[in-house]
Amino acid sequence: MAVFERDILLDLERWANDTNRKPLVLRGARQVGKTSIVNTFGKRFDNYLYVNLEDQMTKRFFEESISVSALLDLLFSFLNKPKKDGRTLLFIDEIQNSSRAVSLLRYFYEQLPDIFVIAAGSLLESMIDRHISFPVGRVEYMALHPVSFREFLSAKGDKSIRELIAKSPEQSTMLHPKLISDFGLYSLIGGMPEIVQSYIEYKDIKRLDKIYSTLINGYRDDVEKYSTKPTTTNVIRTIIDDGWLMAGQQISFNNFANSNYKSREMSEAFRTLEKTMLLELVYPTTQTQLPLLSNKRRSPKLLWLDCGLVSAVGKIKKSIIEAVDLQDVWKGAYAEQIVGQELLTLTNEVDAKRHFWVRQDTHASAEVDYVYQFDSMLVPIEVKTGNNAYLRSLHRFIEESGQKIAVRVWSQPFSIDDVTTVIGKKHFRLINLPFYLIGDLENILQRYV
Repeated sequence: MAVFERDILLDLERWANDTNRKPLVLRGARQVGKTSIVNTFGKRFDNYLYVNLEDQMTKRFFEESISVSALLDLLFSFLNKPKKDGRTLLFIDEIQNSSRAVSLLRYFYEQLPDIFVIAAGSLLESMIDRHISFPVGRVEYMALHPVSFREFLSAKGDKSIRELIAKSPEQSTMLHPKLISDFGLYSLIGGMPEIVQSYIEYKDIKRLDKIYSTLINGYRDDVEKYSTKPTTTNVIRTIIDDGWLMAGQQISFNNFANSNYKSREMSEAFRTLEKTMLLELVYPTTQTQLPLLSNKRRSPKLLWLDCGLVSAVGKIKKSIIEAVDLQDVWKGAYAEQIVGQELLTLTNEVDAKRHFWVRQDTHASAEVDYVYQFDSMLVPIEVKTGNNAYLRSLHRFIEESGQKIAVRVWSQPFSIDDVTTVIGKKHFRLINLPFYLIGDLENILQRYV
């Protein structure tokens, strides 16, 4: 369990300080640290009640036909906790084990608004909409992702450096060799909290192998819980066994990973796994202006929850260590996985989606690795080294969108270029963003747009 602080604690504090707050459902893939986070947050309250509904006795309390007020008193007694004056946080873990407990969230909101309630569950994601229906309008949601590079810096004792480059990204150039090395380490081990904590304590990469194996086997063991259909179960197992090797790449459902499964079977299995937040099918958009719409007729890009798990399954640690540039690993697909992973950490919204761009005209292909919505703009993001003239797809996007700013993610220091497109001679500002500054994208755009 991670003992370092996570950024989501700030969002949890904002939730707690909101006078119109509702019971919070904390969502995220298994093993991203939901229970640890809430236990840490619970220390900020005068009363903290932790219940786990895998325990049958505790579950029975929630199944009784009693008021939420009486239930709360019962929990104080059962947990042998003195009831102090002040704020009370109730954390209902593994809430998916009781549909009655889910329905009670509404009554906590309506009848005990002064009580702070958080719910979570290790298999909650796969059961939402299928077995569980949360009271509409009576709860709110927040997503927890693996540890970001920003959090990794703080965890390893470089919080002051993190704060410095967030305040003044230009100063990162003086620290570039250290920061790009740190990002290389992060890209190797990833952001699963148990992995990060072990590395911080022992500084031993080899020691992490056993933890990776445990995590991946845990996801494999969960397969049968994700689906009730035998065929879908087998297809999901194929994705979890072989799909990691397709990270950061566009995929085809039909015969995915050289399997015999057809498009319909595979797409259904992928959508089931998407609900668990283990992966995301990132669809392209053909839009250059808002609204940002996904084109589901085009092939999606596969992004997994964590680059460390990808490197462990793909056995590419040596390639990452020896690479001069992350672009050299898996022909750039691994770099796209990491950039996508970092982009997702910019928000805790559960329904946040990533997109890439393809040109509408199929006779003149162009593709930009990501597009990011910033205020009323769509900002194109290319993960690429080299001369500006070779960013042809990005230039095409600028031509068609009329945007005045674009981002290139690379392994070189932070810089900004004034660029003229190759074809239409349109001018735009290109922000050259080193990998380690992706997490500060919002602040940088605020500064330079």
